[in-house]
This record gives sequence, structure tokens and C-alpha cells, in this order.
Amino acid sequence: MRFTFLFFMLFFSIISTSQNSIYSVSTIGKDMVQGANAVVRLNEMRVELLSMKEMKISSKRVVTVLNKLGNKHAGASLGYNNSTKVRNAIAIIYDARGNEINLIKRKDFTDVSAVDGGTLYSDSRIMYLEHTPIAYPYTIEFEYEIVTKNTSNIPNWYFLDGFLVSTEKSIYSITYNEYDQKPEFKEKNFGTMDFSKNELPNQISYEAFNIKAIKQEALSPPFNKIAPKLMVRAVNFHYEGYNGHVSNWKDLGTWMSTNLLMGRNAVSEATKMKIKSLVNGVEDDLEKAKLIYRYVQNNTRYISVQVGIGGIQPSNAIEVDDLKYGDCKGLSNYTKALLEIAGVTSYYTHVEAGKAKVDFEEDFADLAQGNHVILAIPYNEQYYWIDCTSQIHPFGFLGDFTDGRKVLVIKPDNGEIVTTSSYLNKENHQKTTADYSINENGDISGEIIIKTKGIQYDNRFSLENQSVKDITTHYKNYWDNINNLIVLSHDLKNDKENIIFAEKVSVKANGYASKSGDRILFVANAFDENSFVPNRYRSRQLPLEIQRGYLDEDEFSINIPKGYMIEAIPNNKTIESEFGTYKIKFKYNEKGSNIKYTRSLFIKEGYYEKEKYSAYRSFRKETANNDAAKIVLIKKQE
Repeated sequence: MRFTFLFFMLFFSIISTSQNSIYSVSTIGKDMVQGANAVVRLNEMRVELLSMKEMKISSKRVVTVLNKLGNKHAGASLGYNNSTKVRNAIAIIYDARGNEINLIKRKDFTDVSAVDGGTLYSDSRIMYLEHTPIAYPYTIEFEYEIVTKNTSNIPNWYFLDGFLVSTEKSIYSITYNEYDQKPEFKEKNFGTMDFSKNELPNQISYEAFNIKAIKQEALSPPFNKIAPKLMVRAVNFHYEGYNGHVSNWKDLGTWMSTNLLMGRNAVSEATKMKIKSLVNGVEDDLEKAKLIYRYVQNNTRYISVQVGIGGIQPSNAIEVDDLKYGDCKGLSNYTKALLEIAGVTSYYTHVEAGKAKVDFEEDFADLAQGNHVILAIPYNEQYYWIDCTSQIHPFGFLGDFTDGRKVLVIKPDNGEIVTTSSYLNKENHQKTTADYSINENGDISGEIIIKTKGIQYDNRFSLENQSVKDITTHYKNYWDNINNLIVLSHDLKNDKENIIFAEKVSVKANGYASKSGDRILFVANAFDENSFVPNRYRSRQLPLEIQRGYLDEDEFSINIPKGYMIEAIPNNKTIESEFGTYKIKFKYNEKGSNIKYTRSLFIKEGYYEKEKYSAYRSFRKETANNDAAKIVLIKKQE
């Protein structure tokens, strides 16, 4: 009886402790857990503009990680440098019941350089918590306080961390001592979010509650296009010894050019002589720019330091000239300096880089926008864009990292929002021609030529720098519809002048076609079958966005085995849709035992309401079914 009594006392004690702990998982509402990998219990940031040259940021963040996929949202990390000092940092880890299991003080955080493999920006550091969970769920409470003399970049506020993360409570406040320090705000995607806003003479604060997780859906817009976000920008500020007043992008461009870029273009006399010799006799500015771009590609290497972590001011060109490496800021500034020596104008340009296209806000000029730097070269009333971090991209070709988005072009006395080169719809072109044979055993052999342009070029041209083994693996994966594929040979040609990538590949495979008695069955589209069908949703929640259109065209010559004839062949077909067009055509030459197969698939770039998703899925399902259509051969009767 005594043992039983003690057991129940202990059991009820645990239950009581669990219910009383504010961080117990049991206190989270079911709608917050549903469809989430993590729940942000509290995300609080208080920004204090103490003066034009001092800003204090205090943060408290509590996250319950529900499963392994939620680990990336634990968020216990912090960047700092010589201008930003960490006054305090502490983390506490709790178990599922909300019981404290570990206390981590600042000295116990892992502290590393933010720059790998270089001495530039060596003062930029990151401190983070290393935690290997032994059980799920668990909770991390992370608090820190930093002070900085730079008031130029006031933190924006995100009410959600990302897809599949919900937020119970989010608090953001900013205080300012002087009226002319009052920042400007822009509310984005607030929609039906439950929030309150309170404005006092020297303080503005936001609170939001119970924001449900957003589930990422196939072909949905990028997270930052649809998630609630508060943008904050300083009007009067200080950065690294320079004061600024910015009302618009023109002001910001002028300030950056005057204070952050001016006087940072010196290089060694030896390099000056090399550049002058390199362009000697070349009259055309664009040809000069191409020569200098190749020089930078061949003589420097890129180290990754994101804009913001390494500051917004580039290193001096003389440093890059000496060390032969730099980040995007340093390499762009260095290339700009070399172009100046050759008498070629170029403009330092901030861009939000990444596969998803993200525009600068035209009506909201702030230093927080942009994570990468490229160059704009004006020539014949248009801009040619170059990414100075790439050692392989052709001159003037951006690819999907910085294409088709609004960026800030910084001029000596101006700053303007310009859209980078866009690769639109049919410009993203792939042409596949093939001559292949099917033998009476169902084996396939043939030669394929693939030519790509636009973003499709960007997806393929790096093949030329890969090993034979990796190239072979690529083709086996690319043509995974063909079992037992053997790559006999390949020849790759990268036309950087016209930006066309050509692949000539010879292959064979046993048993591509199926045999059934006197019949042979095979899919006609052996080398460009597109089986993509988007996921089905009973209740689609998000819009449909096709960020980049494309055109695939195929021309195949199919040789069938002697002694066989066609028993069944798919019908010619054209499918018209607001999302694109699909066409297939078969032409049978009975005397030559040859089939000509032509096919095209055109997908349009576009943004559509969620109600259109079902129609798009139906279109892709129909095109996939037609791509998989089979030809049936039958042996001729003697």
C-alpha cells in the first residue's frame, strides 16, 4: 500500500508540474500544432534608438521544436562584429513537460568566424548554440542584448519563421528619443492576422497572436511574398562614421556612392599596366568589359560573406587585388575599379539574390533590402549585367540567381530601381533532336543532341566542368525512364558568346521496349518525357505562381526493327491552355520503317489565383499522359 501510494503521489506530481509549466507542450493549442514542425511560443524584440549613433536591441525567443524537421527553427544564433557588441546571451532548454534540462551561458556558445577561408571581414563572427536533441518535443528559450553604433539597418520583423511554423505570440516595439529619429514602416501581407498596434509619442509597438502555420503547396509563391512582415527603415541614421538622411532610392544611392564607395577603387600599378595592356587597341567598351570580366574570373576567387554580415561597405579594391579573393561586394568593387582604368562605366548594384525572384520595394528605400552585389554596365541605352562572383558564367548572363527582379543601381549622384535581364517564356528554350532505333529484342540505341538557351542553359552548362563519372551519372538520372542505360560517349560545347549549350550523347539500353508475343510496345518520347503532375489538393490555400516559363521542342527519328509494322500509334494532338500549349505529331514512313515524332511543350510564366490551380494540374496531367503514350508494333505475317 505504501508503494502504491507513493507511485500515485509521484504521478500526480508530474502531471501537476506539466500543467503548471508555461512551456509545457500540453499548453499549446491544437490549431497551433496542426501541420507545424515547430511552434514559436514567444518572439519578442525591443529596439531602442538611444541616439543617432547608438541602437540597442533586446530579444527573447521561445521555440518548441516538435520534430526533426523543426530543428532549423530553433534559432539560437547571433552575428556580431567590431561595431555590434553582444552584452548578454543566454539559452535554456526545456523538455516536453516544460522542465528545465540545460542552461547555456554566453561562454558556452560556439563562437566562429562568419567568413570561411579568408581574412577579409575577419571581425565578423557568429555565435550559436550546439544542441543535439535526445527526444522530441523540446523547447529552447534564447535571450540576448546587443548594442551597435550603426543605426542604419533597423531590424525588420517577421511574424512567422517560415512554412510549417506557427506563432503563438509575437511582439515588436521600437522607441526613439528624438523626433527626427522616427522610422518609417510598411506593413505587408497582414491580411486577417490578429494583431494590435500601439503608437505613443516616442514608441510604436505591434503584437500578434496565434498565427497558424502556412503549409507550402506545389508551385506556391515564395514565403516572403505571402507571409506577414513589418518593414522598418531609418530616415536619419549613422553608419561606420557616416551620417545619412534618406527619403527615397535616389537619396540612398547618392549616400552610398559618396560615403561607402568613393575612394575605394585604387589597385596596384602592376595591375593597372596589365589592364591597359589587356584592352590596348580595343575601341568598343563592351569588348573591353568582356576582357576585364574574364580577367577577374581567371585571377580571383569568391568567398561567401553575405551583405549585412560583412557590412554593406565593400573592401578596398587594393585588398582584393593583393589577396586575389573577395566577397560579392569586394569583387564587384574590384571589377568596377578595373573597368574604370579601361574607361568603361559601371554601376555597383544591390540585389536580392536567390532562385525565387524577389523585388526591391520601389516606395520603401532602406539598406535592409538586398543580400548580394552585381554590376550594371550601360551600353547602347541598355544595361549589361555581370555577377563578379561567378568564375563560369558568360559575360552578361545572370541565370536564375539574379534574373528578372527589381534592384538598386547606385550611381555617383543617384540611385534608381531597375529590373535585371529577364529570361521570359520561350527564351528559356530546349531543343532535343534524336535518331534512335528499337531492335526486335526491345533494345534501344541512338544519338541525342540537346541545345539549351536562357534559364535552361543555366541549368545545364556546368556539366562541362564535371568529371566523366559525374556526367554519366547525370544522364542516367536525366533519362531515368530508360532502365539499364549505358552512356557510350558525350561531347559538350559551351558557346559563351551566343550563350548556347550543346550536348551530343550516344546511348544504348537493353529492354527499353516491352515484348508481348509478336508485339513490341514502347514510349515514343524516350529522351524528353515530362511526367510532372503537380500535387492534388482538396482545398488549395495558396496562389499558383510559375516564376519562369519555358519551351521544350523535340524532333525524333525512330527506326523500328525490320519485319515489324505499326499496329497502334497515338493520335496527333494539340492542347491549348491559358498556362501554355502542348503539341505532338507522328508521321510514319512505312517503306523506310521510320517514324518522325515532333513534340513541343510551352509553359507560360504567370501568377494565378488558387482557384486556377486545378485547371493547371489537369493541363499538366494531360500533357504527361500524352508524353507517356506508347507505340505498338506487330510482327508482319509472312
